[in-house]
Amino acid sequence: MTTRQGVGEALLFILLPSGAFATVLWALFTHDLPWQFTWTWVAALDIDLAFRVDGLSALMLLMVTGVGAAVFIYTAGYLTEHSDRSRAYQLLTLFMVAMIGSVTADHLLVLFMFWEGTSLLSFMLVGFYHERLESRKAAQQSLLVTGSGGLVLLAGFILLGENIGSYQISTIVATLPDAPETPELQLAMLLILAGAFTKSAQVPFHFWLPNAMSAPTPASAYLHSATMVKLGVYLLARLDPGFGDWLLWTWLLKGVGSATAAWGMVLALRERDLKRILAWSTVATLGTLVVLVGLRSANASVAVGLLLLAHALYKAPLFFVAGIIDHGAGTRLLDRLGGLRRQMPWTAVAALLAAASMAGLPLSLGFVAKDMILDAKSGEDVFLFARAANTVFGIIAVAVAGIAAVRLFWLPAPPGVTCRAHEGSVALVLPPLALALAGIALGVFPFMAQDLIAAAASAMHPAVTELPLNLSLNLQTAWGALGTSLLLGTLVYLLWDRLHAVTEWLAGRIGKIGMTSIYDHSLDWIPLVAAATTRRLQQGHLPVYVAMLLGSAAITVGAALWFGRADAVWPAPDTPSLGVAGACCLIMLGAVAVTLMHDRLVLLLANGLIGYGSAVLFLFLGSPDLAYTQFTVETVFVIVVAAVLLKLKRLGLGNAVAEPRWRPAAALLAAALASVLTLLIVLVYGVAFDPQLSEYFGNHSLDAAHGRNVVNVILVDFRAIDTLGEVSVVMLSLLAAWPLLYALRRTQHAGREQMQVKQHIVILSVVAKPLYWLILLVSLWVLLRGHNEPGGGFIGGLIAVSATVLWAAAHNTAAARRRLPLGDPIRLAALGVLLMLLSGLPGWLGGQAYLTHLWLPASLNLPLSTVTLFDTGVYLGVWGALAGEHMIWGVAAAIWIVLAAGFYLCLSRDVFRITLGLAVLSSAVNLLLLATGRLDSALPAVIPQGELVLAGASNPLPQALVLTAIVIGFALTCFSLVLVLGLIRRTGGDDIVALREAEPPSEAKIKPPLPQPRHEPPWPPEQRS
Repeated sequence: MTTRQGVGEALLFILLPSGAFATVLWALFTHDLPWQFTWTWVAALDIDLAFRVDGLSALMLLMVTGVGAAVFIYTAGYLTEHSDRSRAYQLLTLFMVAMIGSVTADHLLVLFMFWEGTSLLSFMLVGFYHERLESRKAAQQSLLVTGSGGLVLLAGFILLGENIGSYQISTIVATLPDAPETPELQLAMLLILAGAFTKSAQVPFHFWLPNAMSAPTPASAYLHSATMVKLGVYLLARLDPGFGDWLLWTWLLKGVGSATAAWGMVLALRERDLKRILAWSTVATLGTLVVLVGLRSANASVAVGLLLLAHALYKAPLFFVAGIIDHGAGTRLLDRLGGLRRQMPWTAVAALLAAASMAGLPLSLGFVAKDMILDAKSGEDVFLFARAANTVFGIIAVAVAGIAAVRLFWLPAPPGVTCRAHEGSVALVLPPLALALAGIALGVFPFMAQDLIAAAASAMHPAVTELPLNLSLNLQTAWGALGTSLLLGTLVYLLWDRLHAVTEWLAGRIGKIGMTSIYDHSLDWIPLVAAATTRRLQQGHLPVYVAMLLGSAAITVGAALWFGRADAVWPAPDTPSLGVAGACCLIMLGAVAVTLMHDRLVLLLANGLIGYGSAVLFLFLGSPDLAYTQFTVETVFVIVVAAVLLKLKRLGLGNAVAEPRWRPAAALLAAALASVLTLLIVLVYGVAFDPQLSEYFGNHSLDAAHGRNVVNVILVDFRAIDTLGEVSVVMLSLLAAWPLLYALRRTQHAGREQMQVKQHIVILSVVAKPLYWLILLVSLWVLLRGHNEPGGGFIGGLIAVSATVLWAAAHNTAAARRRLPLGDPIRLAALGVLLMLLSGLPGWLGGQAYLTHLWLPASLNLPLSTVTLFDTGVYLGVWGALAGEHMIWGVAAAIWIVLAAGFYLCLSRDVFRITLGLAVLSSAVNLLLLATGRLDSALPAVIPQGELVLAGASNPLPQALVLTAIVIGFALTCFSLVLVLGLIRRTGGDDIVALREAEPPSEAKIKPPLPQPRHEPPWPPEQRS
């Protein structure tokens, strides 16, 4: 980047906070507070983008934008030669936006969104020098502490919002004083306090802030003096009018804040790095702010506003000074610096002005703030420890100010140290001078900030309508306390090195019990615990994993049913119809058979009984679409799996794994989980059903979507965007399996491929051609009739898949792929998804919602619309992707047996039986979905001519869900078959336990030798074809 480009970029980014600062000032002068803005965001969850700016928010906005403008100017000088300066500007800009959103949000969840944004951006800024290990560890620590606190805060927000009945912060603050102190609200308060304490580095979460000083100085000045670390204090101040009368709230704020204020300043004595010294003093200031929030007097609210502003105006310049020293001298260590006033005169002036305010000297805003703090802490509600902590804070603050402004600039360097430095550029020196001068100006003329501080205090303490005393210059106020602080602070300053040695000696003996040590040991224990857990649980045996998973699920669901048994509502028992009873018996017969059969082909046929029985059940329940889909899927599935079994048999791997015919433990576990799940479905069926959504689809299918097949209309019109995603999932299963299929094809010998082409059944190959085209014609007919009669894109696509399977059986898979449109299944599936996407464009371009379908004018008498294009896309997507209350008791029995059989098969060692177990569970899931949507409904699946109501049919809405579940389950089962085939061919075995220790076999073990001709042909080799 050229110099001119760099300057232009810097000016552009500097204009953002500067413009925002000017806008806030203009609005404060021209508009009365508060300002409110609300936009509907997630209407279904009652979440609005609600923002409210009162006095406290306005004060924070001025600090965020004003100090932000200075930080952006400083960044231009500090990172002039850094190649990633653009990234720093972008992160700082995003951070400023997140802070603005945090301090103006009037909705708890919106506030949380911006709150977590500040944590993530702080992580990236602290780790800006990502090539340094120190920066990466500090960034990780800050994210773990503040991010974990954010999750705790979210839990508190949800508890608070649900118990108050509103997530709007202004409403919550107005409601809380009259709300009873219930255990739920007390827990919410504790969680919110924990989240705020992590953000504002309160004990015991104070350790992360000094470590974050590995960030670039502009980030440290912005995040850790004026903005992010004060966000926790802001939240406490925002909620204090609501929780302020709760004794636990006030005592926790005063106790934790006092401990943080005193301990932070003591820990500053340990440091030799100027930035870390300033960081610990920031921790102490944050503790003082928390104490002030917990005090009940009006003066305390005024002191909070004053200290927030004063701290930003002296701490940011001091961080800037530390950065200039590091930039000019190459170090920030006290032992290597001194006498810098001659080499860095402007920086020395800025340090003096800022340090005067930090020490609370007269004619500074820090003096006014300390005067108000003393007045606030003189009340009767302040316990002795808080007063002692404030004294320690004031004394060591003077010493830190002396270190930053006097020792480094006006005293000579330590003996034997030669300090060479140079003054910073204008961009480096101007920001600290401007902010420090602002702090002095407001100290000389405090009335300029009086209205702003009064508005902020009123937001924290509604009883404050005007300042309890005028902020006028009064040099006679609190001279006794000031003189004591100055005297003792000067003594600490003079004894700094000795006190540093004492604190280091103490730290060496008690450091192992500190929070930093606890944090480090926690991180060390995580991999140790993970390794020990892995050794115990990850034994390398899939049946053990499945058993643990199923057992945990059974215990969890069973416990939930047991504790909720008092509210259980059982459906009335009744005798199912003869057709439903017969279908359930067929399903149960197949489920029992799959657990008893050992031969794989017989096992497959028994599994087919479950699928065909489900199809019969769907038919008798008034679900013709589901019945057609299930019939087609089951037929194709049996053919495909039979082909896989034949291939395995040719490879010499067709025999089942030798395992006991009866496994009592597996049977008991499978029966237990099936029992609790079936019981859960029965209880769900007994709960009152809300038919509002289903009735809407049934009543509007004909007039709004011009279709009588309610199931198909739901799929391709009402919930077209969901269908688009489901077809994409089916296509993704093909894409996931394609590399495996390609690898398997590559391992086959060319000669064997030639034999595969020639070895086919002559009669089948002759019959296949007319059948192929006949099946495709039927699939197109089913596709086109689907909007008004049973059918549609899903069923038509599955019928087309059966045509491809027929061609593959008659010839080979390569020939079947070549017969596909576009000659490739991936292209065909992608074309289908593309057509579905394109079908939504006409409605969107016409100003309606995306995927709102348009119809030709009725005068043309052509029932065509964009829904036809969408359904055609479903047809092509499925074809391409898959070519590579009265009857509840009868159905519940079938569901129970099917679930138990599926779980029992999944607990096997045979990978083929596991795969069939997944197929059985897929059938069980389909039955579960249909049962939960009601087996009897007044809504028709297909609206007859002239009628809108037809009794005796199952609900069309779950029918639509089950139809897509059938197709997706079939796709995933086929994908698992590809995995099984690839696994067996690669390892030469199908025992899931033995595979763990098996060596990959050679090609000779898994491929039979090519058959040799009995006699040598009479023609020479060069003439052979």
